[in-house]
Amino acid sequence: MFRHRGKNRTYFHNLKLASLLSFVAGTVNIVGVLSIKVLTTNITGHFAFFSEEVVLKDYYAAVVYLLFIACFLLGAFCSSLLVEFVSGFRKIRSHLIPLLIEIFILCFIGLSADLKIAISPNTIACLLLFAMGLQNSLVTRVSQSVVRTTHLTGIFTDLGIEMSKLFFYRKGIVYNHLKKSIMLKIVIVLCFFSGGVTGGFIYEAFRLNTLLFSVGVLFFVIWYDRILYRYYVLKRKLR
Repeated sequence: MFRHRGKNRTYFHNLKLASLLSFVAGTVNIVGVLSIKVLTTNITGHFAFFSEEVVLKDYYAAVVYLLFIACFLLGAFCSSLLVEFVSGFRKIRSHLIPLLIEIFILCFIGLSADLKIAISPNTIACLLLFAMGLQNSLVTRVSQSVVRTTHLTGIFTDLGIEMSKLFFYRKGIVYNHLKKSIMLKIVIVLCFFSGGVTGGFIYEAFRLNTLLFSVGVLFFVIWYDRILYRYYVLKRKLR
């Protein structure tokens, strides 16, 4: 899912990446909404709230929303910076560091109540937005901007455009490409929705510990990518 780049990357690599990480994003988002009443996978709404607070002259609240926006941006920046830096080291997979940081953040928040660590709602929001910025930047780079997993506005826009094109391209290479692209976006939407619904039910029983469920999915992603890579290496050696 992460190792293949450029011409070596296939539609199915992006499909697997999109399904698993959009599910994680959906789970993280619903935990943010239910626990601290903050959307933690996108910043569109925060820009609106920021503007509202400026108009109302509540500058403290405006700064908080601006901080939310900055945390998502910082996460995206750090992810890309780390991928670029680590790519120079052959023994370290460039995708691994951002994923491990995301796992650490989700574990820290998920276990904070059990460890009796007091974290303010705004701090939780900032950390989750940073983590989702990390994830979205990583997925965007790996898939060459084909997949985004943390918000659906752009996905629905692209989906609408591509569905309209089906009326004009009914066969051939363009038609097949459109079908695959539409299916990929539908998978992202469904998995984000599934992650939200699943996370919502789990949250009723486990509260912030629900984030550990997302951590488990991320560990599976790392494990699966590693096992599959070793399988293909062994397969090439046996030929």
